[in-house]
Amino acid sequence: MPRPIDYYFSVQSPWAYIGHKPFGDLVNTYDLKVNYKPVLLVDLFSETGGLPLGRRHPVRQRYRMVELQRWRDKRGLSFHLQPAHWPFNGRLADGVVIAAIEAGLDPERFMRRAYAGVWEDQLDLADPGTVAKLADESGLPGQQLVERSPAEAVSAAYEQNRQDALAADVFGSPGYVLDGEVFWGQDRIELLADALKSGRKPYSSEV
Repeated sequence: MPRPIDYYFSVQSPWAYIGHKPFGDLVNTYDLKVNYKPVLLVDLFSETGGLPLGRRHPVRQRYRMVELQRWRDKRGLSFHLQPAHWPFNGRLADGVVIAAIEAGLDPERFMRRAYAGVWEDQLDLADPGTVAKLADESGLPGQQLVERSPAEAVSAAYEQNRQDALAADVFGSPGYVLDGEVFWGQDRIELLADALKSGRKPYSSEV
């Protein structure tokens, strides 16, 4: 029986993009059942003591640019450090993921295409036509999902994901939660792999 893992992210997150392929490799290797949970990062940051990028100290902003280059090389990717349409409001694209799940569809191919669309192709994922096209290219009913994205039920699921993230001690994107243990950031994927390989019990903050 597939082992469940919660995956908290936003399509606008560069770190979720960088970690998406290696995470997918783990999913396939260990037969994981992924619970995709898009979250509104601004609210999650504010509630857990984080700051949006533009409000961080310039030292932190400069270091982020260095880290992006390091991990671009490490993961063998080719992407723009400052894509033309980033930052953007991720609600539409995140909502399409939720709408796809609601319809019983697998959102993974769309997510892969959406991440690349932002960082590699410099597309505007706040534009409904662009998002619908990416969903179509991923084998999903793009227009239908884009029209469903703003629905009240999708907004309620988005909010529930935020509450679930807080309850699980997730405070950023990507966050992977395995058996209650949080692995924050794509640079923790190797540690997640170690936990899966060893079969150890989850670590806890209560020691």
